[in-house]
Amino acid sequence: MTKTEEAPAAPRSLRSWLMKGVREERQAHLAPHPSPEQTEKTHHWWQVMCLTGVDYFSTLGYQPGIAALAAGAISPIATVVLVALTLLGALPVYRRVARGSPNGEGSLAMLERLLSFWKGKIFVLVLLGFAATDFIITMTLSAADATAHLVENPHLEPFLTGHQVVITLVLLALLGAVFLRGFKEAIGVAVILVVIYLSLNVVVITVAFGQVMAQPALWSDWRAALTQAHGNPWVVVGIALLVFPKLALGLSGFETGVAVMPHINGDSDDTPAHPAGRIRGAKRLLTTAAVIMSIFLITSSLVTTLLIPPAEFQPGGAANGRALAYLAHEYLGSTFGSVYDASTIAILWFAGASAMAGMLNLIPRYLPRYGMAPQWARAVRPLVLILTLGAFIITIIFRADVDAQGGAYATGVLVLITSAAVAVTLVARRARQRGLTVAFGVVSLIFIYTTAANILERPDGVKIATVFIAAILIVSLASRFARAFERRVTDVTFDKTAQLFIRDTARRTIRFIANEPDSRDRAEYSDKLRQVIRDNDLADPNDVIFIEITVTDPSEFASHLDVCGEVQHSRYRVLTLSSSTVPNALAALLLAVRDRTDRLPHIYFEWTEGNPAANLIRFLIFGVGEAAPVTREVIRRAEPDRDRRPHVHVG
Repeated sequence: MTKTEEAPAAPRSLRSWLMKGVREERQAHLAPHPSPEQTEKTHHWWQVMCLTGVDYFSTLGYQPGIAALAAGAISPIATVVLVALTLLGALPVYRRVARGSPNGEGSLAMLERLLSFWKGKIFVLVLLGFAATDFIITMTLSAADATAHLVENPHLEPFLTGHQVVITLVLLALLGAVFLRGFKEAIGVAVILVVIYLSLNVVVITVAFGQVMAQPALWSDWRAALTQAHGNPWVVVGIALLVFPKLALGLSGFETGVAVMPHINGDSDDTPAHPAGRIRGAKRLLTTAAVIMSIFLITSSLVTTLLIPPAEFQPGGAANGRALAYLAHEYLGSTFGSVYDASTIAILWFAGASAMAGMLNLIPRYLPRYGMAPQWARAVRPLVLILTLGAFIITIIFRADVDAQGGAYATGVLVLITSAAVAVTLVARRARQRGLTVAFGVVSLIFIYTTAANILERPDGVKIATVFIAAILIVSLASRFARAFERRVTDVTFDKTAQLFIRDTARRTIRFIANEPDSRDRAEYSDKLRQVIRDNDLADPNDVIFIEITVTDPSEFASHLDVCGEVQHSRYRVLTLSSSTVPNALAALLLAVRDRTDRLPHIYFEWTEGNPAANLIRFLIFGVGEAAPVTREVIRRAEPDRDRRPHVHVG
């Protein structure tokens, strides 16, 4: 069992401040980063929907303007296409994700289970890079749009014009400061912000529709603009299908929706393996959020297209990045418009908080389990500083321009949704559900097209994602290799036969022979025993136990060892076990035997043929290689007292 103690008090310093709250773990049989039991307070599904809504619903602050800028007069039709894809594509996909991954791992966990060995881990790391793009750009885009609402406010415009980058950096710094100080309960604040913001949007859109109804010429002018520019109505629909990938920001929020599932109340009879109530609540959350957002997307796109002059959507225009705010000031006065601006600024800023919280939860969920997290990654503050610095760099590169960041944001969103669609397609195929396989396959193809079109049109997202992917891969693999010589075993259990073998030999000297299982015939054991006796001059050739390890998935960092004893050919005692690596398992087994018997065991190896460097690489990637020196090194790191280390012999 692991002893977990609070780290001793350290002098006040930058390091102690950064690592505050991280506990020092002295391990006996547990692998790094054990998951402590958490008793999180849960909430009604609609309350949790508001937590995802600060990200999802806040896109109304800039989505109508981006849609009008991308699609022009066709924007409402392209938005209808987007809504159809949302309700008929993304929503069914994520309802299936909620059922298949109910503990908040999201679609990444489904793909991880479908892809084995290193290809699964690397693929997840790549997707984490796109997730980082999504969340970081959520922070920078939301802060930039909050700045746009500040700067364009009639009361503040004379003082703030020209300082967009500085204001955005200040907002991001304030966001980082919240997490450096400690971010506690967000759902209560999110509920208030979402209710106020959506209520104000209902008022703005209702008043705007009143203006449209009072001016029938607006409809005829819009229809004339469509027919004059594109002629045949089917051409309009075709163009809408081509341009709707530019509107993909309206698809954000689904991945966050499944990530927050652990916060949803379940039924009293829910179990960790079958949380039916939580899954049902998550499906309600996803469906309700999608329907609400779909209604707002269509209505806001329609009124902004009809009422706002096209020139105002262009960079520098009064409606650029703030179309609904433009209507609020235009038709409800500057006082209401300022209230609307304040609400929009608050929810946009808090959308960044949602994104930050998502990254702080997502990174520790995967990297520590892969052995790919440095020591400081267990602390919140270093991650907050790195994420905030990344947001600063992105903001400066894009000069706090909402339009310029739209492509990068859409890329991150679309890649995650595409991966989720592919994951549920593969799951349906594995379950032999032909109808669902075809349906999800069609949705996957649509999202693949949408993602590819967005990348070709706006490659900034891929460029940014490539930087994040490279950083995650480099840091993760370097950390994995640096931690390769840790014990990496959660615990060791022995069956009755194995216990009998160890108890018997503990009366004399415990001697193990490491044997790579091959044919496991009598000749294999007798030849191995003869060689070890010759190389090490053993006195009693019969008083030994063979150890055979089967390597399972070498990409897994930690293993649980179930040690089974058996007698081969009525003579040879053998302990068999499975592990992700051979040397780490042997070291953990020797230390467990030492602790069980209070005797120092001996283990005998033969030297492995081949280049030592190549054998080291084999160990790092495949869990095998030159076992003897690595086993000794793992023991050395796990046991600082030389007099308590098991003996390693090589001949």
